[in-house]
Amino acid sequence: MIFDLAKKRKTTRIFLNEKVNIEDIKYAINVAKEAPSGMNSQPWHFVIVDDEKLKEKIRKSVEEKEKIFYEKSKGKLKDFLNEYNITWQKSFLTEAPYLILVYSDKRFPFSKESTWISVGYLLLALEEKGLSSLTYTPPNPQDFNFSTYKLEVIIPVGHGNDPKPKLKRKDLNEIISYNKI
Repeated sequence: MIFDLAKKRKTTRIFLNEKVNIEDIKYAINVAKEAPSGMNSQPWHFVIVDDEKLKEKIRKSVEEKEKIFYEKSKGKLKDFLNEYNITWQKSFLTEAPYLILVYSDKRFPFSKESTWISVGYLLLALEEKGLSSLTYTPPNPQDFNFSTYKLEVIIPVGHGNDPKPKLKRKDLNEIISYNKI
């Protein structure tokens, strides 16, 4: 069942303009909090945003920095962005009914690694509830930090309307070695 969820889950940048059940998002965060963490510190914090003005403020802040990032991009990254029509404009930040800002608590060792494990749990739980998502790492995460918390990722959540298929994954035997270090 987890394998089926993982095979089905894809990045979505286009969302339908319809609300989703907040209880489904809280369920997914409840799953995410069960992830393992260094020293059992559970160094994550989740901020749910559905306020339109705040989503617009977040979008404006990141797009200013994204323009600069895209202008400087080159090589394989630039080719990828062009091939998949990914631009500095981040409309998904205002189109998705919810944003989940995921933070790690810098006071704990392995906080970043532990928090990203919880993000993996979160993504599969959202998929289980039939919700689409995207792991968006803004170019200016420090602008959203507070107290001892560092922003790791913004996850737009909603019902997807992205016609693009899931990108192909590597074959299992391409990523496994035995007794080889």
